[in-house]
Amino acid sequence: MPPRLPGLTLQWQSLLSKPAQAPSPLSFLLPQLQQQSRNAHILASLSDNPGAYHKRIRRGRGPASGKGKTSGRGHKGQKQHGKVPARFNGGQTPDIIVHGTYGEKNVHSVDFAPVNLDRIQEWIDQGRIDPARPITIRELGQSRCIHQTKEGVKVLGRGAENVLKQPIHLVVSRASASAIAAVEAAGGSVTTRFYTRTAIERIMKREMHPFVSMAWTDKSGSEALNEVDGVQDLTESKVMKEMGFRYRLPDPSKRRDIEYYRDPAHRGYLSHLLKPMEGPSLFFRSPVERKSAAGVKKEKVLPENRLW
Repeated sequence: MPPRLPGLTLQWQSLLSKPAQAPSPLSFLLPQLQQQSRNAHILASLSDNPGAYHKRIRRGRGPASGKGKTSGRGHKGQKQHGKVPARFNGGQTPDIIVHGTYGEKNVHSVDFAPVNLDRIQEWIDQGRIDPARPITIRELGQSRCIHQTKEGVKVLGRGAENVLKQPIHLVVSRASASAIAAVEAAGGSVTTRFYTRTAIERIMKREMHPFVSMAWTDKSGSEALNEVDGVQDLTESKVMKEMGFRYRLPDPSKRRDIEYYRDPAHRGYLSHLLKPMEGPSLFFRSPVERKSAAGVKKEKVLPENRLW
């Protein structure tokens, strides 16, 4: 290494210590030299964010890598020499064939055709649905607002805020809470009705009315629909006689369905059957029913000679 020149160092110090009477020809280099010496240590501390870089595993490249020799396959056997299909059982009959499949399927689930409020409003704007009439599964299916009726229609509340431009009256299988709130805020009504696959097929063929049945009365929340249709006595016998329907609408027979359509929160068509202070459940009784079933509580009279 060549020896340092102390004379140059003293010369630089003398130049820097002199008062700035006139600009030195090397004065423009001083800020750059100071900035480079101040930030040079940052280059040694640069690194990726934690978890941004994963070191690649190199298999079969010697014992130093941790995956040398057998490369993590182990010793001998079919799994080391080749690949084994999933659920391979040694060549014998697979378990899925012997025992079959079970689980992973909800037997109580119902396959509904979803439809959102913004799509219904778009169909109304195009003139494909008449908002002055009740919008049922028949109108939604024939106007191609839904392409498959499946086991019923469920109305969802996408675009529920200020999407409806006029009041509408819906009669569908299910409806979400946001959709019910949006329709009623616009001055309309929502009524949920029980359907089966056979009933939906007959409704599409105009062999069955989409919502009038024996359980449908003026107390079931159908006043708005009566006003829309202009019918004072909307009974099943009158409708079937005048319109020539061949079949009657079925009512639910399972407890799960009965409790759903008895719930006023779901706007079920059977909610008018509830008594005061009664819930939609068929298992739990209301407090009023429990008190009436218990009767009047009698006070126990103790004998006079009893101490406690």
